[in-house]
Amino acid sequence: MRKVITGPLPDIATRFSRFLGQSWSHDALVIFTRECTGRPRKVAGNRDIVDRVTIDELDGLKRSIEPGGVFAGIRSLGGGRRRIWAVRDSGDTLLVLVPRPSQTGAPDPDEVAAMFGIVATSIQQQVAQASPDYLAESRAASSERARTIAELTEVHEATLASILGTLRSNDLDDRRSRITASETASAALIALRSAGTADRALSEEAVTTAFARLQGELRPLLRHRDVTVDYVEPPADGRALPGEIAHAARAMVRAIVLAFAAQPVLTRLRIVWDCDGSNVLIEVRDQGAGKIDRHALTRQLSGRITTLRGHIDVESIDGWGSRVALTIPLDPPAARPGEQLLSTLNPRELEVLAHLAVGKRNKAIAAELGISESTIKFHVASVLKKLDVANRGEAGAIGIQAGIMAHETPRPA
Repeated sequence: MRKVITGPLPDIATRFSRFLGQSWSHDALVIFTRECTGRPRKVAGNRDIVDRVTIDELDGLKRSIEPGGVFAGIRSLGGGRRRIWAVRDSGDTLLVLVPRPSQTGAPDPDEVAAMFGIVATSIQQQVAQASPDYLAESRAASSERARTIAELTEVHEATLASILGTLRSNDLDDRRSRITASETASAALIALRSAGTADRALSEEAVTTAFARLQGELRPLLRHRDVTVDYVEPPADGRALPGEIAHAARAMVRAIVLAFAAQPVLTRLRIVWDCDGSNVLIEVRDQGAGKIDRHALTRQLSGRITTLRGHIDVESIDGWGSRVALTIPLDPPAARPGEQLLSTLNPRELEVLAHLAVGKRNKAIAAELGISESTIKFHVASVLKKLDVANRGEAGAIGIQAGIMAHETPRPA
């Protein structure tokens, strides 16, 4: 279980599937979590099944199971009726397993529910931390999904509009057929136009909701401090925040508050969120001694803020207090060559790209990741192919633009 939860988040379903497969064979595994806005479905196994599993199917299945409950039986999933086993964690994360035909019976519900509880909690914690790697992967996935929805909607909307135009033509004499067909096509057109609603609900968070969650997360941090906190709420009609931005904003504010709370004296905090239509604007100000470590705090936040192409301003004046202001764009930038292809990289390839972005050679990357140099050569070739670039420098530039850069970490003795 330690190996399952300590690897890269995007690959956690594969690791959990491998772990469960030792005692309960299955063709497919799906983890459905609203915590991960970029990839709410984390899948492993038969692509003919997992690639066809829809958000609506998972939502319907989850609603049919009480929190902490399990389901074993036949359900529509991935384009057909299948025998499945599912558990809904108390934290509202769903696990679905499609057993192999040779697998009889079901796993011990308490045992699997307990193991899945560890996985679900790990996912929640990793998302809450909003590491730069998670933010980059989530934003790439979100951008790719938005483009795909827009393209599909435009194509099918044009097709259905054309059908309606033909069926409404006075040249057709079968009135009843035209009425029936028109109603069917109209219903399909309406359904198509709302097809992205559920997906957008997963990928966005109302700014007021995000701010309310922040207040709940800060209470335990300040519980034992005699400090007054003034919260200035964002406008109720402000733009919804992309999920990865909501997670990152809360994580950065928590880090700022902890830095302020580390001062010997802190009597008052003022936390302001606002929206100007294009950015979420965050300000945290205190009435302290102005003794925060500005450089350390800037370094701590720079990975996240760079990944989201935002801006940070830190001020601290002895005897007057400190102020941190964040500006985070709500819209991803116009796609740059190769950047939209980041979502095609697997977790290991993203690690290699991070090292390419800081100019490391294969031997150094191999030593850092603890794998052979020949394996690194294979991963580098795959990265260049997937990003459609000619050399390591071009790949590294895409990594830098996306905020995917390796940081030196001390190796264990």
